[in-house]
Amino acid sequence: MVRIGYTMMTEQRAPSDLVDDLVRAERAGFDFSVCSDHYFPWLETQGHSPAAWPVLGAAARATSRIPLMTYVTCPTMRYHPAVVAQQAATLQLLSGGRFRLGLGSGENLNEHVVGGDWPSVEIRHEMLAEAVEIIRELFAGGFVSHRGPHFDVESAKLWDLPEQPPGIGVAVSGPASVALANRSADFVIAVEPAADLVRGRPAVGQLPLCYHPVRSTAIDRAHREFRWFGGGWKVNSELPGPASFAAASQFVRPEDVAEAIPCGDRVEPVAAAVQAFTDAGFAEVALIQIGGDSQPEFIDWAERELLPALRRI
Repeated sequence: MVRIGYTMMTEQRAPSDLVDDLVRAERAGFDFSVCSDHYFPWLETQGHSPAAWPVLGAAARATSRIPLMTYVTCPTMRYHPAVVAQQAATLQLLSGGRFRLGLGSGENLNEHVVGGDWPSVEIRHEMLAEAVEIIRELFAGGFVSHRGPHFDVESAKLWDLPEQPPGIGVAVSGPASVALANRSADFVIAVEPAADLVRGRPAVGQLPLCYHPVRSTAIDRAHREFRWFGGGWKVNSELPGPASFAAASQFVRPEDVAEAIPCGDRVEPVAAAVQAFTDAGFAEVALIQIGGDSQPEFIDWAERELLPALRRI
């Protein structure tokens, strides 16, 4: 049976609301949760982007059952991998072993804030592979010193280590990232239901939707806040700010969004989209409800109608 997750989408919600939403999602019966880790929203209309790690720490203490995960953190520019290792180990302790560390090669949107050139995708993959190596060494305990092509670590040690370190997932979108994940990850992460990204590995997918009893209202909201989604990773990873995403998506029509994203209050389109992930080999799919203020209504609908239907997949 597919496991259905709830997404804390930091780009559309204030920090305390994100935690309150997750408490509600846990009560509603979601199987796990994921949290985005951005410095900017994709579009100004989304309106938020609090720091993910304090939100996750608060969520770990406010909940008792639901697993937590970053979807995804870039451990190479905004954060040094030694810092990510410490944050992840601490969160694993705070959550009582409910945390998984989802990693990716990053987006210019978030990483440009620390300055420097935006590396090519080949260099970003090299950096990610080296970062995962450092994080695993620190999870193993003891002092770590590292001299690599991209990172230095000087006599670092995690003084508070969980008995079981967090599992590490790597975001994949093509052959190069799949090869990296096969070498470095415990599971793969993808937003596209493609079997060649999974190849028999445990996989966590993600699906945006927009619930509202009036479908036209749902379509308008999805277009206003999520039309950037169709650009694809190769484009989206390169754009430097919300204005760039607005320009890149200016010709996307509401009907284009409605064709790509389930909108309205019918369970069947969401179930079909989840089925596409399970057919491709994904055992877990995290749902994104588009629209910050709509989270309580969505969670109530999910508990009442959506989750029971998805359990039958």
